[in-house]
Amino acid sequence: MNNLIKIYLPLIFTIGIALSSCVKNNPDPAWLEVKEWTLLANPELNGLEGELTHNFSEAAVYVNDENMGIFEVPFKIPILKTGNVNIKIYPVIKNNGISATKKIYPFVEVYEINGTLTKNQTFTVNPSTKYNNFSNFWIEDFEDSFINFETDPTSADTMINGNDPNILMWGNSYGVVNLDATDSSWIAYTLEDLYLPKGQEVYLELNYYNTNTVTTGILAIGPSGVTPNPYIRLNSQDPSSVKWKKIYIDLREIISNSSNAVYFKPSFQAYLDDATSQGQIILDNIKVVHF
Repeated sequence: MNNLIKIYLPLIFTIGIALSSCVKNNPDPAWLEVKEWTLLANPELNGLEGELTHNFSEAAVYVNDENMGIFEVPFKIPILKTGNVNIKIYPVIKNNGISATKKIYPFVEVYEINGTLTKNQTFTVNPSTKYNNFSNFWIEDFEDSFINFETDPTSADTMINGNDPNILMWGNSYGVVNLDATDSSWIAYTLEDLYLPKGQEVYLELNYYNTNTVTTGILAIGPSGVTPNPYIRLNSQDPSSVKWKKIYIDLREIISNSSNAVYFKPSFQAYLDDATSQGQIILDNIKVVHF
């Protein structure tokens, strides 16, 4: 059950119909209520996991190891079991920011609890999780004046530190790029060479706040040269309603298919959006996580 699973919207819809049918055919179920997730520090990691931001928007539920489905938190579902039960709840992400693709996040722990289910009564759970002990991290959190990015020679703009109190959410600063007609492009990649495992789970996590489109990617570097891999595009947000968002970007396939690469560098590229005179890209808590 620790294997990663992907659940698509048609299946979630089917589960919803099945639950509705269960309630009609069994008017006295027990109810399981699950609140939103809390991400806790793992004492074994001694703070290496960085800022504890998350976007675990859903939960996969197992009762006595029977799969109940994936549901958007918070939720309340009928359970056709009573008495003492074991409940396992797994944190679920939108893989690559795609709502139709849900995945149990591999780097955090399951929440497990034993409880008693009673007909017509609600058992409430406040799930929490933490990064597991085997997680490894590369982090840029912009807490130092030195930004761990190399600007490409073709880039017109560079990233600097920002600390606008109306935007700042974590720590003392974030990374910001201000694009305009003169400085209309930003292309950058990490200074550090990341030796990432092939055939295993690798994710790029980041918080972003942007009024200009930016594309994430990863450079695969080996004896034959550098292979850019532009990947996930973060669409611009309306300046009147822009907010911080969090995304989990799945790098396993790119890394595994880069057979000649020795090491990798996460990359970003942005060009001033059409029909705009300026745009802003703000990033924070950039993490590469792997086993």
